This record gives sequence, structure tokens and C-alpha cells, in this order.
Amino acid sequence: MSHPLLTAPIGRSLFRLAAPTSAVMIAQTLVSIAETFIFGRLGTEALAGFALVFPFMMMMTMMAAGGMGGGVAAAMARAVGGDRIADARALVLHALALGAALALLFTLLAWTVLPLFFRLLGGEGQALAHALTYSNLLFSGSIAIWANFFLSALLRGGGDAATPGRYMLASSLAQVPLSYVLALGIGEWQGMGMAGPALSSLLTSTVSAILQARALWRGRLGFVPTVRGVRLQGRLFWDILRVGLIASFSAFTANLTAMLVTGLVGGFGVAALAGYGIGVRLEFMLVPLAFGIGSGLTTLVGVAVGANDWKRAVRAAWLGSLVAAGALGLCGWILALVPVGWARLSTADAGVIDATVAYITRVAPFYCLFGLGMTLSFASQGAGRMTAPFLAGIARMLIATIGGWYATSVLGWGLAGVFVAVAAGMIAFGAIIAGPLLVAPWRPRHAKVLPTKGGSDAIPLDDRNLEPQPR
Repeated sequence: MSHPLLTAPIGRSLFRLAAPTSAVMIAQTLVSIAETFIFGRLGTEALAGFALVFPFMMMMTMMAAGGMGGGVAAAMARAVGGDRIADARALVLHALALGAALALLFTLLAWTVLPLFFRLLGGEGQALAHALTYSNLLFSGSIAIWANFFLSALLRGGGDAATPGRYMLASSLAQVPLSYVLALGIGEWQGMGMAGPALSSLLTSTVSAILQARALWRGRLGFVPTVRGVRLQGRLFWDILRVGLIASFSAFTANLTAMLVTGLVGGFGVAALAGYGIGVRLEFMLVPLAFGIGSGLTTLVGVAVGANDWKRAVRAAWLGSLVAAGALGLCGWILALVPVGWARLSTADAGVIDATVAYITRVAPFYCLFGLGMTLSFASQGAGRMTAPFLAGIARMLIATIGGWYATSVLGWGLAGVFVAVAAGMIAFGAIIAGPLLVAPWRPRHAKVLPTKGGSDAIPLDDRNLEPQPR
């Protein structure tokens, strides 16, 4: 039976898939801001400790939600799109087993490697103690976080974004007051300090994961998963990993790019760094929209590819990515026309305003290409075609960092040169992903895999074998 996402209008389907995820992303951004306030109430040392943990926490979150999580969603979408129900059922167990293994990996890294990294980043004294308290608890229970995001990916990949969106939005809203009480206490209870927000994150993730698992096992996707009699298969793990590994690497390069560019900007002083922070905040505020549309494209494209409807997959990819490009581009151009007004919302310092204006006027006009590239990268997950996003992420990092160094150290362009390199990196990112799709749209590879009845096995066929043979 044909999946509903193969016949419903693409625009309406994309909105239904993207809206809940975008809402969750916005809520989680607000949670991050609110928890920064909570850490501030615990003191400067607590803020410094959280700053040490934050990059590693974000890396795990990006891998669970958009990297490996994208691989899970894409694999499920292709399975249900191709009516391979047996594979879809088995993918649930494979995804959860993979999530548990990755959670264990991050736990081991937190116990062994992260303390060394915290010290290398300058952590010492009470700040280091705060970082270790938060890190050890959060990563020790990270299986709840991985399960939460992977169950969400399984539901989204099957075409149901509303259920995980509802539960994850509720858990995000509950996390802030719970973090406040656990960290700062209530009444005569003094609270748990740094351990409070970490425990809050684990508790809300656990509740959300349990609710999503219940929905999944009640047949929310049209089938009931099973763990009995399911044999773990390398091909199903690979169906997740061949997308998830590259998507996770892309998330890593994006984080590394941000850190290296921050280092380049920091060489021009505190005012430049503050101005860059204000400017780049706009980019982070727009990411939830691109992420929401992109996650919807992973499902739409994956379902179409699973059904071997490559034309619909390409149409969906272009429609969603152009919507994202238009929305992010409009915001970028509006801010580029009034950069001083945006800067003055955060500061009155003339040096900081100048740095903010330098960033916005050079980078914000190209947010359209950032949105185009990011959403097409998610669409590529659904199609299982990750070469262009892989190359685009590397190119963006090299152009923004090495180009920024060259512009300042060799050409003498100063701070503006760094921002020109950042803009050039965005242009390359969007062009390298969109260009190949425009010139050579996705189509079946030479070797096709057609499911047998029930979807548990696959029969490889060569394209040439599908042609009529002469009598």
C-alpha cells in the first residue's frame, strides 16, 4: 500500500512535518538561554564551568538529533516508503541498540578524556569542579538523551512529526522550572547546584522517551515494532550509519569552524569578539527554522526514494530548500539594511557596534545560501547521497578559517577580512550542495535493490536487467 506522503501535496506535507520540529528547536534554544541565567545565579565559577562543558554537550546533541538521528530518520523513511515493513520494524531495535552504544561511548569519554580537555581549555579550581559535576552526571545518563532523540527520529522518519514534537516541546517547557528548583532549591532546601540542571535534562528526556516509545509500540506508524526474534543485521546498521556518520562529521566541522573563527575574531580584542557574538546570534536564531524544514525534507525525500520516486524526491528537496533560503535570506537582508539597530538592542559600546555592523553587512546577505545548503543537506540524508554535504562542510571550514587568516595576515584586511571569509564559506557551502543537484538531479544508481514480499530480504538487480530483452 502506498505511503500517504507519496500522494499528499508536498507543500502541505512539509509544513506538517516541519512545524512541530521547528517549535521544539525554538523551545530548546529558549531553554539554553534560561539555563544560562540559572547558572549565573550559582555564580561566575558555575558559568565558567558550564562554558567548558557546553561545546561537548552541543556536539552530542547535534549528533543525536541531526547527525545520527538524521540517519535513523532517513533509514526509517526509506523503509516505509518502499513498503518494507519487516525492515521498518527491525530498524527500531537497530536504532535503539546503536543509540545505547553511542551513549556508552560518550559516557566513557566523559569519565576519561573530558577532564583533560577541560584543563586544556583553562579550567581550574572551582570552575573545573563545577564542570566535572555537571559533565559526569549528564553524560553518565546520556542514554536517556540518545533514546529521546532516536525515538523522535524513528517517528519522524515514519511520517509522524506531531507526536515527538508534542512530547519534546512539553519536556522542554518543564525543564526550565525543574532546573531552577533542582539547582537553587525551594524553601529551606538549598538545591543541588550544578547537578540540578543536568538531572533536570535527564529526567525530562526520560519521560519524553517513555511517552514516545509508548506511542511507537501502540502502532503510531501503522505497525507495531518487535524485539523478539529480530536478528541484528549489518545492512540495517549500515543503512543508518552511511548517512549518520557523514552527517555527524558535518556537525563536527560546523562546530570546529565556529570555534576557529571565534579564535580569529578574538585576536582583534574584546569589542570585536563581543560584536561577533551579537552578530552571529542572529544566525543561531534562524537555525531552528532551517533545521525544522530540513528534518521534514529527510522524511519526504526518504519516503519518495524508498518508493523509487526520484522525481518527487528532487521536487520536495528544491521546494523545501527554496522556502528556507527565502525565509533566511529575507531576515538576513532586512538586518543587513538596519545593522546598527540590531546591534543597539544588545549594546551601546561604539566598538562593539562597529564590529557587529561589520559582521552583519558582510555575512547576513548570504544567509539565503546557508539556509539552502543546510536544508538540502537534510534532504540528502533522505536520499542517502551525502558526498556533496560532506565536501561542502569541509570547504566551508577551510575557506572561513584559512581564508580568514589569509585575509588578515597577508592581505591586511583586518576584522572585515575574517567576515568576508565567513561569507565566502557560506557561498561555497550552498553552491557545492545545490550545484550538483541542479546539474545532475538524483536518480537510481546502477544497482537497484528491490524488496521481496514482506520486506525482510532484498534482491539486487542491475539497471540493465530491467530493460526488455530481445526474443
